[in-house]
Amino acid sequence: MLTLILLLAAIVGLLVVMRREAGALPALAVLAVTGLASLVAASAVLGVILLAGAAVVAAAGLPTLRGKWLTPRLFAMFKKVSPKVSDTERVALEAGSVAWDGELFTGRPDWQALLDARDDGLTDEERAFIDHQCSVAAGMCNAWEIAKERADLPQELWDHLKRERYFGMIIPKAYGGLGFSAKAQSLVLQKLAINETLMVTVGVPNSLGPGELLLKYGTDEQKNHYLPRLADGREIPCFGLTGPRAGSDATSLPDTGVVCRQMVDGQEVLGVRLNFEKRWITLAPIATVVGLAFRLFDPEKLLGDEEDRGITLALIPRDTAGMEIGRRHHPIGSPFLNGPIKGKDVFVPLDTIIGGTEMIGQGWRMLVECLSIGRCITLPSGATGTARYAIGWSGGFARIRRQFNVPVAEMEGVQEPLARMTALGYIAQAAVYQTANTIDRGEKPAVPSAILKSQLTEFQRQILGDAMDIHGGKAVTLGPRNYLGIGYSANPVAITVEGANIMTRNLMIFGQGAIRCHPYVLEELAARDADDLQAFDRAFFGHAGLIFGNAARALTQGLGLGRPAVPFDGEAERYAQEVARLSAGFGLCADAAMASLGATLKLREMLSARLGDVLSNLYLTSMVLKQWHEGDKVEGEAALLHYSCQLLLGRAEQALDELFDNLPHRALAHLLRRVVMPRGRRFKRPHDDLARRIAQAVSRESALRTKLLANTWSTDDGAQPNPLAQYNALLATQERAEALYRTVNKAYAKGELPAEALHPEQRIEAALEAGLISADDATFMREREARVLELLSVDDFEYDAFVTDKSKVLRHHAA
Repeated sequence: MLTLILLLAAIVGLLVVMRREAGALPALAVLAVTGLASLVAASAVLGVILLAGAAVVAAAGLPTLRGKWLTPRLFAMFKKVSPKVSDTERVALEAGSVAWDGELFTGRPDWQALLDARDDGLTDEERAFIDHQCSVAAGMCNAWEIAKERADLPQELWDHLKRERYFGMIIPKAYGGLGFSAKAQSLVLQKLAINETLMVTVGVPNSLGPGELLLKYGTDEQKNHYLPRLADGREIPCFGLTGPRAGSDATSLPDTGVVCRQMVDGQEVLGVRLNFEKRWITLAPIATVVGLAFRLFDPEKLLGDEEDRGITLALIPRDTAGMEIGRRHHPIGSPFLNGPIKGKDVFVPLDTIIGGTEMIGQGWRMLVECLSIGRCITLPSGATGTARYAIGWSGGFARIRRQFNVPVAEMEGVQEPLARMTALGYIAQAAVYQTANTIDRGEKPAVPSAILKSQLTEFQRQILGDAMDIHGGKAVTLGPRNYLGIGYSANPVAITVEGANIMTRNLMIFGQGAIRCHPYVLEELAARDADDLQAFDRAFFGHAGLIFGNAARALTQGLGLGRPAVPFDGEAERYAQEVARLSAGFGLCADAAMASLGATLKLREMLSARLGDVLSNLYLTSMVLKQWHEGDKVEGEAALLHYSCQLLLGRAEQALDELFDNLPHRALAHLLRRVVMPRGRRFKRPHDDLARRIAQAVSRESALRTKLLANTWSTDDGAQPNPLAQYNALLATQERAEALYRTVNKAYAKGELPAEALHPEQRIEAALEAGLISADDATFMREREARVLELLSVDDFEYDAFVTDKSKVLRHHAA
C-alpha cells in the first residue's frame, strides 16, 4: 500500500509541476523525495526507478549539466532537421503582431488579457454615418438592375459615395477622409452588404490599395497629393498584384521594371520601364490611378551595386503612355467593376515609387503588413453583413410562408438550417467585431486575418445555401423580386480572392501560426540563424517545458481534473474552460506534428489544415465568449451562445480526431489521442431543442431577432423597396394573423365555409360573410395577404428577354 501511495504521490507531484511549467528543480525534488522514501520505507525497485528518473531530469534539466553535453548535440541536430525559412516567408512571418492567437498556442490562455482589451464603442459621428448615410446608399440599390441591366451602380449612388467620402474611411481627417475606426469600417461594410457590388466597391479602396499603402509608406508629397483626392473620389484607385501566372504565389510575379534613363519633354529623366500583365483587378476599368507591384531590376546599376532590387510598388496615373486599361472581366454573379491591366515599355519616373527610392525592394513587406489588417475587415465584414440580411429574410419568409396550414418556420426540417445559419451569423458578428477592436487597439492580426477571411467566407457559403433551401422556388427564379439569388451566385468570389480559402486553410493559418504565434519556435530559428548556442538552450528547453506542461494540462483537464479558473459567468464558464483544455491539446499536437514530421510538415497540407481548423475554431469560440461577456444579453441569446460554442468546439474536436487518424506515426497518434481526449469527444452536434428555440426567435418579432439584425438597412425609406422591412412589418402583426388563420382554417375543416374556398383570400371573405371574423379583421387580412403574396411571388419575362442575339431565337411554335 505504501508503495502505491508513493507512486501516486510521484505521479501527482510531477503532473502538478508539469502543469505549472515550474522547471527542472521542482521535478527533481519530487522524484528525489519519493525515490528516497521508497528506498527507505517501501519498494527498493520503485526507489531506484524514481531516483534514476531524477538523474535524467538533472542531466537534461539543469543548465550547468546539459550545456556541456546535451545542448550542443541537440543544436547540431536541430540545424539539420529544422525547416529553412525563405526571405519571402520571413517577411510574412515578421509582418503583423501576435495577441490572442499566441495565447491559444500556450495551452494556458490568459482570459483576463483578452477581456482587458475593452471595446470603446463607436463615436457619435461613426454611428450617425452608419445609421443615415449607409441607409441612403442601401436604399438606392436594386440588385436586379445593378447586376442585369446596368452592370454597375447607378450614377446617383456613385455621386453619393464620393460626396460622403466612403472611399476615405481609413484616410485621416487631416487629408479630408473620415478617419473611421476599424470597427466602424466593418459595420459600414456589413450594412452595405445588402448588395455585394456596393460592398466590394466601397470595401476594396479601404482595404489593400493605394490609400493604405500611401498612409503607411508614402512620401509627404505623395500623401498630400493623393490622399485628399482619394478621400473625395476625385481619384478612383485600383491595385494590380495578381496576374495570369501570379495568384497565390504573388512573390513569383513575372512583371518587371528596369531602371533606365529616358528623354521626357526634352530632359533626361531617371525612371523605370515597366512591362506587366495583370488580371482580376477590382475597379481597374474605371480607376484613375493604378497601384502596381513588379520586380525591379537595375542592370546598369544606376541606383547602386545590386541588379535585382526585389518587389517594388508604384502609383501610376491612368493616362500614362503604354498602359492598357478599361476592359472588364465578368465576375460570377456580380458585376462589380473588375478587369485586366497591361503595359508594354511603360516609362514612369522614380517619384512614382510608393515611399520613394528608400522603399525600393520593400514591396512584399508593405503588401503583407497592409493585408494583415485589410483581410480582417473587407471580406469578413461582407460575409457577416450577408449573414445578417440572410437571417432576416429567411426568418421572415419562413414565418409568412404557409404549408399544410402552418408556417414552415414550425417545421423542424426548416428550423434546422434556420438555426444553423443564425449561429454562424452570430459567430461571425462576434469574430469580426472583436478582431476589429484589437486593430483599433494597435494590433496587426496576421493569423486572425487568415482565420476570419477563410472561416467567415465559408460560413457565408453555408448560410446562403441554407437560405436558398429555406426560400425554395422563391430564390431559384431570378428577377427584381429575388433578393437572394444574385448574392448566392456571387459567393465564390469571396471564397477565391484575397488568398483563396484552399491555400489559406492548408498553408497559412497553421503554417504561419506555428512559427509566428508559438512561444518558442521563432526564437529557436533565430538562434539557429545566429549560431547562438545559449539562446538555443533557453528556447529549446523552454519549449520542452511547454510540451510537458501541455501534456499534463490536456490529460488532467480531459479527465475533468483541475479545471482552470476563468473570468466568465455561469453560461460561458464551461466553454472557456473547454477552450483552455483544447488549447493545451492543440499546443501538444502542434509540437508533436512539427517534431515528428519536421520540414516535411509543409508538404502535409491536409494535416496542417486540420491543425489550422483547431486553432480557427478555438479563436472563434473565444471571440463569441468575449462578445457575450461584454454585450447586453437579450432573451433567447443564451440558447444561441450554447449552440454556437457547442458547434465550434465540436468542430475543433472533429479536426483533432481526423488528425489522430492521419498522422503517419501511428504510435504517436494513439498516444496523443489518449492524452488529449482520454474520455473521448465531449461535443457533438448541438441539441435539437436549441435549434427549435433559435428558429422560433428569429422567425418572430423578438429581442434576439432585433439584435441579430442590427446594422442592417431595415427601414422602408429608400428609393428601392426593402424586403427586410416588409418582413419585419408582417412579423409585428403575426400574433393577430395567426389567431385569425386558426379561426378560419378550423371553420373550413368543420365544413362551415364553402369547400371551393381554397385560397386564403376566399376563406377570409367567406368567414366574414359567416360572421366568424369582424370587418376590421377582414380588412387587416386582405391587406396582409396582398403583402404576403407579393413577397412570395417571382418574376416572369418575355420569351426572348434573355437572348442577347435575337437572330438566334428558336420559335418553337411559330404558327
